Amino acid sequence: MADKPAIVLVHGFWGGAAHWAKVITELHRRGFGSLHAVENPLTSLADDAERTRKMVRQIEGPVVLVGHSYGGAVITEAGDLPNVTGLVYIAAFAPDAGESPGQISQEKPPAAFENLAPDSDGYLWVKQDKFRESFAQDLSEEEALVMAVTQKAPLASTFGDNVTAPAWRAKPTWYQVSTADRMIHPDNERRMAERMNPRRTIELDAGHASLASQPGPVTDLIEEAAGRTTGR
Repeated sequence: MADKPAIVLVHGFWGGAAHWAKVITELHRRGFGSLHAVENPLTSLADDAERTRKMVRQIEGPVVLVGHSYGGAVITEAGDLPNVTGLVYIAAFAPDAGESPGQISQEKPPAAFENLAPDSDGYLWVKQDKFRESFAQDLSEEEALVMAVTQKAPLASTFGDNVTAPAWRAKPTWYQVSTADRMIHPDNERRMAERMNPRRTIELDAGHASLASQPGPVTDLIEEAAGRTTGR
């Protein structure tokens, strides 16, 4: 296990570190011993990037950063640390400098855009009765229910936070497109992936929660990134 890099998993909006549960167990089964999952506050891109940087700084040796959804914006902002050797995007935002997730979404709105609801405190939720069809249509009703009830709402203002210096311009990247994604338009995912010129792009017939519905292929991509960035 010692010859494998550490893996740091970064969740997105309406999720938490536990969204990576199936990927974590699969990575562990494949011999990855240094596994970490950030619990982001989802209060601003700056806050979330700093929380991720703090975790990465605690790790000795190479780190592969993996971001799902808005977590892709976080690893784009935080991935400039010297021990980060690769970035893996799982149905994720990959903004360029001066871009925000909200701006990208407005250019090509996702199918579930109308299922988002702000509350009186400024947080943005996925309507519980629309969560499965919006976020996780390829998961069981029970799994989607748990995700809906435990969803971690971001401050709506976070959608408008711009990336400053995108790490994907300097680091090797990998990207997974979810072709049935209703939270990020699949064509937006393809566009963001193409301009990064990743080492590999894969497309999965999956909804937004591909990390839970197809953990095997997602882990394959992470494992490839881990091997390529450490010369194995």
